[in-house]
Amino acid sequence: MSSSKWLLLPALLLFVIVAASAEKKLPPPPPAPAKAPATVVTNAFIHKQFGENCSLLPDFPQFVGDLDGDGIDDLVVAAKCKNPMADKDEHAFLVADPYDSYLGFGDVKVTSTFASDEPNRRGVSLLIIHGAEKGAWQADVPKAKFVLINLPFRTVTVKRLATKKRILLGVYMEEQGEGEDTSSVLFWDGRRYRYMELGSTLE
Repeated sequence: MSSSKWLLLPALLLFVIVAASAEKKLPPPPPAPAKAPATVVTNAFIHKQFGENCSLLPDFPQFVGDLDGDGIDDLVVAAKCKNPMADKDEHAFLVADPYDSYLGFGDVKVTSTFASDEPNRRGVSLLIIHGAEKGAWQADVPKAKFVLINLPFRTVTVKRLATKKRILLGVYMEEQGEGEDTSSVLFWDGRRYRYMELGSTLE
């Protein structure tokens, strides 16, 4: 190999390293917009995945989209759950309270006993299923299941949310009760669902 070729080799290697580094820094593509499930989710499906204590709230839309960024569709539905803590081990789901965690109350064993002053709000929850590779959210054994309690939502929709690091799907809520006329969003941070009032900084 000639000396000129040897001189070009380091420059070529540097170009390859820079190109590979630039490729790694490209943000992931934004998720597809959420949509309604092709087949309406029924109470029979909810009872199978979450137990008899949870039943759908019929006046809320149902959403399918990739909430956790793994490229597989997940499910979001509104439901009323009488006692989710009693069924979480039997049906392998996690009970979480992003709203009260945001307010500084982190122990779900305590916050799950909070009772709303409004009888029609008691037990109102969001159910989220993270889809498995085979079967997505309809799989007999999904990737993960969540019952999110104590959320004061009046309306729910799922759409894109831009954070500092990426674009993902968030669960947007218009609130009622103490948060009347307040809008907020839930999003998956890679480990858990976080609650934020809109206008707050997302890291």
